[in-house]
Order: sequence, then C-alpha cells, then structure tokens
Amino acid sequence: KGKKAEYYSMEIARYWVDDNGKTEITALKRTLGHYADTFVLDGCLELRRDNYVYRRIADCKVYPYYSATPKLRRNGLQGSLADIEPTRLIEALLTDSRAETMFKAGRKTDLNYFLQHSMYFDLYWNTYKIVLRNGYHIADISLWIDYIRLLERCGKDIHNAHYVCPLDLKAEHDRNQERARIIQEREEREEQRKKAKENEERFKELKSKFFGLSFTDELIVVSVLESVDDYYKEGNALHHCVGQCEYYLKPQSLVFSARIDNQRVETIELSLETFKVLQSRGLCNKATEYHDRIIRLVQKNARQIRKRMTA
Repeated sequence: KGKKAEYYSMEIARYWVDDNGKTEITALKRTLGHYADTFVLDGCLELRRDNYVYRRIADCKVYPYYSATPKLRRNGLQGSLADIEPTRLIEALLTDSRAETMFKAGRKTDLNYFLQHSMYFDLYWNTYKIVLRNGYHIADISLWIDYIRLLERCGKDIHNAHYVCPLDLKAEHDRNQERARIIQEREEREEQRKKAKENEERFKELKSKFFGLSFTDELIVVSVLESVDDYYKEGNALHHCVGQCEYYLKPQSLVFSARIDNQRVETIELSLETFKVLQSRGLCNKATEYHDRIIRLVQKNARQIRKRMTA
C-alpha cells in the first residue's frame, strides 16, 4: 500500500516455426498437481512435446507491434490478427494457400472459424470461393456454415451464388431448417415403414382371418386394413399414428378404414374382446360429420366380425 505497482513477466513457452510451417516448442517443465498450468519456475526452457496447456497459453491477443519473416509478410501477415490463435495462423499462412487468400482479403473472422473447424474448411472451400468472388459479406460465419449444410440436406446446389449468398441469411437459414425437418420426418416414417414390413408375417398370423371383411350402408364403405403398408398409408393420409404406433401388432383390436367414393374419411379401431368401437379418427384425429354414422355401421356388423373369430 502506498507504493508504486511493479510488473514482471516470466516466459513459460516459446514456439519455433520454420518457413515450411513445421513447429517445435521449448518450454518449462510442467508439474503434477490439481492445476494444469503449473510449471517448474526455476527450470530451463527445453525442447518439449507440444500439448493443450501450451497451446491454451499461446491462444491470446498479440502485441500490435510485431515483426514477421519475409515469407510471412509475403503471405499476408500484417496488421491485427483479429484474435486468431497466433501459432495456428502462422502455420496456416505458411502451409495453406486458402488461409493466405482469406487473410489478404480481410476475412479474418471467417478464417478464425475455419482454422478452428478444419473439416468445414475442406468441405466448403469451393463454396466459400463463390462468396469471395461475389464480395458477399457473411455476418455470422457459424450460421452461414449451418445454412450451407441445410442446403445440402435439402438437395440444393451449394455452388450456386443464388443460394450461397442470400440477401437475408437468417430467414433463409430458418426456411431451410424447416425443409430439412420435413425431410427428416419423411425419412423416419419411411424407415419405420421398412422396419414394419419385417412384421408382416406376424400381422398376417394375427389378422388374416379378417381379410376381405367389408360392409356398407350404400354411402360409407368400411373395410379392414389388410397389410402393414395399408396402416402406414392410412396414417399418412389422415395424419394420425395408426402406422407409427404399430396398431397392426395389437392382438385384441382390429382396424378398419371408412371411405366415401374411395376417399378416406375415418379410421376405426374395434375391440376384439368387447366388439365395441374404441376410437374413430378422421383427418388430424378429428371427428367428421359422418362420425356417429360410421360407428353405428361398424357396431351393426359386429356379428360378422364375431363369425370370423370362430371360423
């Protein structure tokens, strides 16, 4: 207290990079203990194996007045490093022409992202070159990468500037995210459908005695569903879960499709124990104007179903 503050520093590690980008490190020896960043402070800087601790310490802002080798200057190293990890940037500028191109173009934020996500650098470099050619500014590189991945998922051309350089990145991202969700749901339904076909034999054992069962009141025709595929078609058409929830494997119920002029109206589940209608669902699980009439028609013909049980 009352004294002028004193400052001191201690060198922990020193990175050495040659003109070919090969890197070595001389550093103090680390000590074992609870903390990762502890060192033998009275030791010497010696050649060490690089690891995440030294990398983490070196991942910091660089003093703005620095010198660079002729090759690094030629490859664009000047001005602010824009918070890019210095060792990673220097290695990239010496070994990767893509990094040189981006740094010279002032795309430092984008370059920082790609250096941290090298997989996307390799996957989408040709796409990013379209951005450079069109002078398109990417406000959020992480969001842009997500958007490009969504375009791929939706089968769009990621080498077309119309898609790659959207006027409203956020809006286009959200729109394609919804498209990708619909595609994902469709694929999941198809996968469930393929898996369900493996249960076709089991379904036939349970329900084949009812195949061909149908009745009508001159307007509505009610027919039993006769295959696993029929259950999925019924569910997809009326947007309910009769297929996904595997009603075809329920041993104590029977499912019918009620139609008018061969158009699906409602799907009916009948108990094979009480011979009462358990539920009858129209589009999006809603009842239609024919709901009560359909239930009466099924109940009226319960005797036919009983006969099939004992046949």
